[in-house]
Amino acid sequence: MGAVNNIWNAKEVAEAPDNSAIQIRFSSQSVDPSLPLPQITPLVTKLCKDLFKEWSDLDDSRFSVETVSGGITNLLLKATVKEDDGNEVSVTVRLYGPNTDYVINRERELQAIKYLSAAGFGASLLAVFGNGMVQSFINARTLVPLDMRDPKLAADIAKELRRFHQVEIPGSKEPQLWTDIFKFYEKASALEFDDNEKQKIYETISFSEVHNELVEVKELTSHFNAPVVFCHNDLLSGNIMVNDEEEKLYFIDFEYGSYNYRGFDIGNHFNEYAGYECDYSLYPTKEEQYHFFRHYLGPEKPQAVSDKDLEALYIEANTYMLASHLYWALWGLIQAKFSPIEFDYLSYFFLRYNEYKKQKEKCLLLARSFLSRSNAG
Repeated sequence: MGAVNNIWNAKEVAEAPDNSAIQIRFSSQSVDPSLPLPQITPLVTKLCKDLFKEWSDLDDSRFSVETVSGGITNLLLKATVKEDDGNEVSVTVRLYGPNTDYVINRERELQAIKYLSAAGFGASLLAVFGNGMVQSFINARTLVPLDMRDPKLAADIAKELRRFHQVEIPGSKEPQLWTDIFKFYEKASALEFDDNEKQKIYETISFSEVHNELVEVKELTSHFNAPVVFCHNDLLSGNIMVNDEEEKLYFIDFEYGSYNYRGFDIGNHFNEYAGYECDYSLYPTKEEQYHFFRHYLGPEKPQAVSDKDLEALYIEANTYMLASHLYWALWGLIQAKFSPIEFDYLSYFFLRYNEYKKQKEKCLLLARSFLSRSNAG
């Protein structure tokens, strides 16, 4: 097969824990993700030729580029090349959205990808360039929010998330949630919009209130004994793929990945049942959550998981779910200022923050009651 497949594989990573044996290819070229596909195609073709010398002499007509998906921070492309032996090789080219470095630690992301790939997660990292990366192509479909409600898929996601949480990534094991969220707060509370209408809407936000909410949730969650694991932190439907024929599930896009609280990753995933439209009537019921927890906690014997363990994870996930709303609400404000992507990020802030306020009392009451009983016991 094509030379791309031989750059490195998971076995090589596993045998080289410090990644010294892995040669990730690099180019200083950048590709503007805002361009239409006909203009992007020759740029991606040139990029591929620059990165993969085996392709450098091939005619441009051998290359084709198509859009896989356009999220609200990235553009995902599939580049396919017909090699001299007639075989077609495809790679995934991910273009970072402009200004995403305000909210994403790219160094942390690249470090994690190497080890997650070695553990069988996502696509292999093949190359890095000016504003993106090239990875192996995954032959699978991307989930939509309603897929996550399917009992079979929910069980598979739970099992895969447990496995994901067992991966060891070198470096600090300090949970990043509150570090990241207060960084977001500092940036979000000091913005100024050129657009007068946006500025007026922005000025209706009480950042002293937001700060008090952050402090309250942080203080309460500090009483949980939530395991700190390497988390995906953005497990929405668009970051889960499935090959239906092989019944194989893939987690992709680890740009927000970090060591974090297990409950945050799960609570955040449940919030994503609502989709980009933020229809929180789709948030999983207690019964659906327990189904997920059984397969997360007991992948081999889900029915053997105790009621005590189910309740503890239910409280943990639904308290950290509140932190997820605050995290992405503040993220939305930063994106509203810096992202050129056509998306109403300001409205997104209010959708997330209002849902936080709607769920807060019920969730905090449950958490405090649970903690009180646990301490008494």
